[in-house]
Amino acid sequence: MRTADAGGDARGRWSTDDLMPDLFAGPYVDLEPDRAFVLDDGGRVVGYVIGTADTAGFVRAWRAQWLPHLAVRYAEPPGPPGTPEEAMVVLGFRPERMLLPELAAHPAHLHIDLLPEVQGAGHGRALIDTFLAAAARAGAPAVHLGMDPANDRARGFYDRLGFTPIAVPSVPDVVFLGRPTT
Repeated sequence: MRTADAGGDARGRWSTDDLMPDLFAGPYVDLEPDRAFVLDDGGRVVGYVIGTADTAGFVRAWRAQWLPHLAVRYAEPPGPPGTPEEAMVVLGFRPERMLLPELAAHPAHLHIDLLPEVQGAGHGRALIDTFLAAAARAGAPAVHLGMDPANDRARGFYDRLGFTPIAVPSVPDVVFLGRPTT
């Protein structure tokens, strides 16, 4: 939650601080534990990288295994989302949104978050390298990620790690980046 608002603190933004973890962390830890890596400072978690080597398979698992968990916690909006929170909840009920033809050459995807106080010390690079190696071992030739275009600091980080833009015109409010896993 401390980095879920374009890199800033999102605590208190939604009706529950569980919403972002339920959409962007929990399914990965539960469905893809072999590609979930945590950074701790000896006493608490200060960062992580999570993802999948197979987005299409992950989407199927999300629908079959994660969606029932989510449906107990959140009501699916009956129509088009009327609020920003409803728009976020809809993401959880539509895992197929991750299946975009422009991303097919990058079948793996990831999410990374580091608390601000540990950023800039090489931990993010180490986490990404760890994830890339795990995705490559699982057979993924390339990885992608989606990011908030307002998060300039994250964009610089990804650029330095060799991520390049992937044009996805159907999703104009997200910047997609990709790179080979090796």
